[in-house]
Amino acid sequence: MFRTTLAVLVAAALLLVTACGSGTPGASGSGGPASGDTLIVYTNSGSDGRDAWLVDRAKAAGFDIQVVQAGGGDVKNKIINEKANPVADVVFGLNNFYLEQIVAAGAVEAYKPSWSDKTDPAQGDPSGKGYYWPIVQQGIVLPYKADAALKPADWSDLWSKPEWKDKYEVPTSVTGATTQLAIAGILSRYRDDRGENGISAEGWNAIKAYFANGRKAEKGVDLFKQMADGKVITGQMFTSGVIQREKQYQIQVQLMQPAIGAPFATEQVALVAGSKKAERAKQFIDWFGGAEVQGAWSKEFTSLPANSDAVANADPAVVELHKGLKVQNIDWTWVGQNMDAWVEKITLEYLN
Repeated sequence: MFRTTLAVLVAAALLLVTACGSGTPGASGSGGPASGDTLIVYTNSGSDGRDAWLVDRAKAAGFDIQVVQAGGGDVKNKIINEKANPVADVVFGLNNFYLEQIVAAGAVEAYKPSWSDKTDPAQGDPSGKGYYWPIVQQGIVLPYKADAALKPADWSDLWSKPEWKDKYEVPTSVTGATTQLAIAGILSRYRDDRGENGISAEGWNAIKAYFANGRKAEKGVDLFKQMADGKVITGQMFTSGVIQREKQYQIQVQLMQPAIGAPFATEQVALVAGSKKAERAKQFIDWFGGAEVQGAWSKEFTSLPANSDAVANADPAVVELHKGLKVQNIDWTWVGQNMDAWVEKITLEYLN
């Protein structure tokens, strides 16, 4: 039922031009129904004005695009479900473990962009076949108000220390990429190949406590708004959203830096298999992942580019933000194999 509803929403999005926020499937385009020359771009990274910015920049570069925005899990499912009759031409924003599932389904096509030598191969397709390529480096962190009396040292503080009860925000859904990355960072500490869905009983108790002890996110209310109002001290956030929200809500934060590191997955771009506009889509990927566009994207949306040439043009504050952030060692292929089962269990048993 959910997938049917999403399909209807996306179909409507391809006919109407409407800016969309995170979590609301929708599309933004050049001003009308998709034509035969229009590229359809699926993403989970179109919020905070990214979709409209990309449409405008692409138009100036000669590309007519429509951007369809949805949560990471929903985008992944759409691409796989549409494999026999693909709607999208390009997908970007999804991280490695989502792309691994899409590659396994045969729903993306290998392509080597013109800027491929400017990226770290370890951040992209581990097979080396070039099914997807890194564009934005993204960490999942716990920001907290710099003047807070209570400061987290590790994610485990949130559910293991009673003083944190209701002091941190927890999501009400686990379909989004940010939430799934946070879950991966927690559950991977408790890997047990003999346990339920690869996780030990201790691990399932930990994730259960994480959701039970937190304050539920309020629909339409940003984490940083909750922090500014003193309702919570911290909550999950992607690194590219930190600086922008500090300015928006006039608060200064610090990032928790656990000894084990932070979940860190790189946003990717890929060519959808079966696209009827594959050559034009390849040209778009060459343009979008290039140093000029990624440098401008970084400055506009405070993200850290994967393109080494683009880093020189990135926002210095963003580069500085990531300097002290250790990357948690996570087996993303293993995560990709288990995430759907984790999401199902958490949704049915721990969200209420």
